[in-house]
Order: sequence, then C-alpha cells, then structure tokens
Amino acid sequence: MLRIGIVGLGLIGGSLGLDLRAKGHYVVGVSRRAETYERAIAKGAVDWGSTEPAVLSALDLVFLCPPIGSILSVALEIVPHLSRDTVLTDVGSVKESIVPALEKLWPRYVGGHPMAGTAAAGIEAAQSQLFANAPYVLTPTLHTDGEAIDCVAQVINDLGAKLLYATPADHDRAVAWISHLPVMVSAALLLANTQEANEPIRTLSQRLASSGFRDTSRVGGGNPKLGRMMAEYNRAALRHCIIHYRATLDHLLQQIEQEDWAGLEANLAVAQAYRQQIYP
Repeated sequence: MLRIGIVGLGLIGGSLGLDLRAKGHYVVGVSRRAETYERAIAKGAVDWGSTEPAVLSALDLVFLCPPIGSILSVALEIVPHLSRDTVLTDVGSVKESIVPALEKLWPRYVGGHPMAGTAAAGIEAAQSQLFANAPYVLTPTLHTDGEAIDCVAQVINDLGAKLLYATPADHDRAVAWISHLPVMVSAALLLANTQEANEPIRTLSQRLASSGFRDTSRVGGGNPKLGRMMAEYNRAALRHCIIHYRATLDHLLQQIEQEDWAGLEANLAVAQAYRQQIYP
C-alpha cells in the first residue's frame, strides 16, 4: 500500500482516486474548494481531503491533475510541503512545455499522460476503470530519477493501463495527431454546420444527425477551455498537423472537383486500411 496524493479532483483525479483506493492505497485529495474534496470523500475517490497542500507531506507519490495551464503554478504551491522522498507526476496532455520546468523544480518528478477521458468534467464525472486497457505514457528524460520512474510505472501497471514511454517532444507530436488535431477538426465540422445560411436546411440536418455525426463531432463539442489549452501549450506540433490535414483535405476536394472518382476511392481505401491497422 502506498500513500498517494491527488491534487485536482476532476474527472482524471477523481477516477485515479477511485481505482487507487480499490487497489488498497491510501489516497489524500487536495482541491481549491472544500465542497469538491468533500464530494470526493462521499464518492469514495479519496480517504481524506483538504484545501491545504500541507496534507501532502510524508506521502509516497503525488499526482498533479489540474488543467494544463495550472500545472506549474500548482506545483510551485505544493512542493514546499512534500517530503524529499516523494515522487511527483502529472497527467497533462502536453509535456515539452512542462517537463523541463518541473524537473528543475522537483528531482523526483516523472512526466505522465493517461490517454483516457470523457466529454464530462468534474468530480461527479469520475468513474472506476477509466484507465483499464488505456495507453498511459511516461516521458522521462536523462535527468529523471530511476526509482521515481519505477514507482510511477508500478502504479500505472496496477491500474491495468498500457504503459508506454516517449520523449516529451515525441509525445507532443504524436498526441497532436491523434488527440489535439481531432478536437480542432471536429470543432471545425460543427462550426461549418453553423454556417449553413438556409435555416430549413440547417434545421433538417440537425434532425437527420445520427450516430456518424455524433461520433465525429464528439471531441469538438467538448470543454472549450481544454481545447484552447491544447492549442496554446502544443502550438507548434498542432500547427504542423493542421497544415498537413488542410493539404490532405484540399487534395480530396481537388479529386471531387475533377471527378477523379477512382483516385478518391483509392485514398479512402488507404484511410480504411490505416484505421484497421490502429483498431484491428
């Protein structure tokens, strides 16, 4: 059993707490508002909670689970209260702008990112088994403490997640392709639909929308603040991906305009095969 702290009791932090407690670990939660940790206690996500980071002293492992833009500032608040043996990790979806700063701040820090979540947010959205069979990336560098890596890896394996390792830069480029770009593409799909000037057509399209549109629009209809932070903190990688996506979309448009149906079908076949490679 480990003594584990969770700072930020939203969907990810709360879900971590539920699973960690189910595995027998003692979990302490820290939140900005008392009602959040109180609800987390009632929900079974933490054993104890507080708004004061002093409760994190003498813990084995602490997860930083605030929004991306707050990770560094929250870390600065809590590190004076940590034992020098405490391992610190985060769950931010961007690593290259976070890892170097946190490495300098805390010698036993390990960057991490669980590829799991839902469109919902807050402690009420927390759920058990959110990380089971989901990829969970650790982003150690040459400066990362080996024992700290082993500690975090053991807990992640205990959650039933699929443990992966990547450099912060490689992580950010890969996540831009399969997470951050889809948010922007999906949002663009929704925004384009709002631009239909014919109101009866727009109304009809809304009534006709079924599972296909629901699936492709899901991530674009998520938390706007989270989408904005993805773009702000992973700007270079996301820009790279959007440029290539735009060029691909222009190529498909050109094939349609030129009535190159064979070429279009060939491209769609490549897309089909690639998806089957990812999801066999």
